Amino acid sequence: MPNTQELKDLTTQVRRDILRMVHKVNSGHPGGSLGCAEFFVALYQDIMDRKEGFDMDGIGEDLFFLSNGHISPVFYSVLARSGYFPVEELNTFRLIDSRLQGHPTTHEGLPGVRIASGSLGQGMSVAIGAAQAKKLNNDSHLVYSLHGDGELQEGQNWEAIMYAAANKVDNLISTVDLNGQQIDGSTDDVLAMGDLKAKFEAFGWTVVEIDKGNDIEAILEGMAKAKSLAGKGKPVCVLLKTIMGHGVDFMMYTHAWHGKAPNDEQLENGLQQNPETLGDY
Repeated sequence: MPNTQELKDLTTQVRRDILRMVHKVNSGHPGGSLGCAEFFVALYQDIMDRKEGFDMDGIGEDLFFLSNGHISPVFYSVLARSGYFPVEELNTFRLIDSRLQGHPTTHEGLPGVRIASGSLGQGMSVAIGAAQAKKLNNDSHLVYSLHGDGELQEGQNWEAIMYAAANKVDNLISTVDLNGQQIDGSTDDVLAMGDLKAKFEAFGWTVVEIDKGNDIEAILEGMAKAKSLAGKGKPVCVLLKTIMGHGVDFMMYTHAWHGKAPNDEQLENGLQQNPETLGDY
């Protein structure tokens, strides 16, 4: 299991990957990807119980489902850096016939990707189904999912949230990326969602808050707490407070970089803020 410094070094490398991927094709979603880099690194390198190789059945291991699929750059980078496919394949991001499409797909058989995502609001339902399947298979492993805060404006989420609690889907840990930004502006300006902790609790979930969502130690501690609360009759929600664009100063705290790629000068600026650690692809 990597130590904390190794996780931080990998996070820096993941940020470099994200910047290079979206810059090359002048397309993609760097803001949310950068903000979730620590979470993905911690999840795949420490938190989840993963087995060697990849199969779609996922029996005998923890599973992860990305609902806000537009942050595919961070997903692909961490999958590659975790051994699911060659790191060099990151160079094909968003190209014709690539397995690394702008939103994750399953028809090309990319290891690590279990559902096509990007149509927002659907991942919670899929994760609940997978969690219930684990119970039917007497598989004690957990199911994890990630959702955007703006994504919770989609009504299907709340049907799923209600269903999970009513059916005691307590092997599910769903994380909400609370960066307060979405493509058209701040979530408060587009459609304020109020007190999400109170809402999830009112719907019958247990809630864990991680106030420093761009701090590896805080994530490890908070997710360990979430895991300790699984299996107690309620699904678990983690409210992860992150900064959109974290690690690249001109991308932080704004929705402007939700879906915009850096130019040549901006790429070099961002890379200088994230010194090379493991070697680029």
